[in-house]
Amino acid sequence: MKAPLAAALLCTALASPAFAAKDLVVGVPDNLTGLDPADINDTLSQSATRTMLQGLYGFDKDMKLIPVLAESAEISPDAKEFTFKLRKGVVFHDGTPFNAQAVKVNVDRVANPANKLKRQSLLSMLAESEVIDDYTIRLRLKEPFGALLNNLAHPGAMMHSPKALETYGKEIGRHPVGTGPYKFVSWSADTLKVARNESYWKQGLPKVDSVTFKSMPENGSRVAALQAGEAQFIYPLPPEMVKVVEKNPALDIINGPSIIARYVAMNETKKPFDDVRVRQALNHAVDKNAFVKVVYNGFAKPMDSALPPNLGFYVDQGDPYPYDPAKAKQLLAEAGYPNGFETEMFARNNTTSIRAMQFLQQQLAQVGVKVNVQPLEAGIEAAKVWSVEKPEDSTVQMQYGGWSASTGDADWGLRPLLWGKGFPPKFFNVAYYKNETVDTAIEAAIATADPAKRAEAYKVAQAQIWKDAPWIFLIVENLLAGQSKKLSGLHQLPDGGLIMEDADLK
Repeated sequence: MKAPLAAALLCTALASPAFAAKDLVVGVPDNLTGLDPADINDTLSQSATRTMLQGLYGFDKDMKLIPVLAESAEISPDAKEFTFKLRKGVVFHDGTPFNAQAVKVNVDRVANPANKLKRQSLLSMLAESEVIDDYTIRLRLKEPFGALLNNLAHPGAMMHSPKALETYGKEIGRHPVGTGPYKFVSWSADTLKVARNESYWKQGLPKVDSVTFKSMPENGSRVAALQAGEAQFIYPLPPEMVKVVEKNPALDIINGPSIIARYVAMNETKKPFDDVRVRQALNHAVDKNAFVKVVYNGFAKPMDSALPPNLGFYVDQGDPYPYDPAKAKQLLAEAGYPNGFETEMFARNNTTSIRAMQFLQQQLAQVGVKVNVQPLEAGIEAAKVWSVEKPEDSTVQMQYGGWSASTGDADWGLRPLLWGKGFPPKFFNVAYYKNETVDTAIEAAIATADPAKRAEAYKVAQAQIWKDAPWIFLIVENLLAGQSKKLSGLHQLPDGGLIMEDADLK
């Protein structure tokens, strides 16, 4: 009887199809710059770390604030003391328990200016952290800060395993160990792979076995990978290729509003950008509506404030910078540059950024401004901005880039970029812009939790920034992504970040 039984079992095994691994590939436009969320500045790298690490708070798919590793918060009336009850039964990927001591290690690390972490400003207002018991921690602030929960929801405030921090030290950005749905596997120049966390604290998740981020700077290559099924999700979807993807019945297009602003920062410590007339002239020299059509194929809207419309406390500034080359030439002449000048602009080396710089180069040439453009790999671009200690050491003249307030609050849409105390490497004020009216307004807005007072302060700040023109104000882009119809549960937030905890493949 043994032989027939063995044969029957063999036949059954042959007839039962093996379960296919669910491997999700995400095509992205740039290389990642690091995997320590406290020490990176780009939304793409933040999205990658979100697969592995989590914070006390986070966002749902509509970018509404939600508790994650915290269960609740008690806030003092003066917004200077925050007491958090923590989630129990959570462990880091290396088996280290998540508790109040782990939170203390992480928040103290980020807040300490001696560590020189790029996201130190998220917790720069922290005076001390106190462990009350294993699952209760209290944060005391130096001054009131009404947006603290939003700051804690930013990826830069996500938690590493204390054991990993002790083991890897400054190399933690190559060895991330979190509490998230996926564990770190490997990271090379253009590829990151993470795998399912079998001990994830949310039952039934994650649903896919692995996620791979693959850098594909060339737009056509990214779309080709999606069409061929080599990637199940790509972002951004190149605007000029939307119609191509629309024709493929196996693919879907995501097109929605964002809080991603695109602009050119002009370094005000360098001539000729120290003259407001020059900065205003360059705003008049660029046809923003044409920029929308040529660079974004219509999937964007011209900026009308330093904040995007979908961010709280935004105020429309009207249109004081209509396309007017004659006005631009007049202002340049008044500033002492009747024949224009020569300068340089840099950005990342993906297709859309290169196209944007070329468009701006052509527009500015019409008013006598010769712009030499420099497409840079992500790591090199980051080093150009951040590897400075003093403003006079910066080599930046003009930078084409973008920003989204990943805390979901107006504070993060202005303070990192346009606060006079936020020059690199502390913050991202690449324009080295400083105005006392703006600084006072930004500081007043974060010193209160009163929405009416915050609204008035941000109104003042936006009006002055628009007048001073530290940027060439360009556009707020649409969220454009392409995905396989076999994919569900992957969400793109208004700031461009990704949440893929619920991602699944048919």
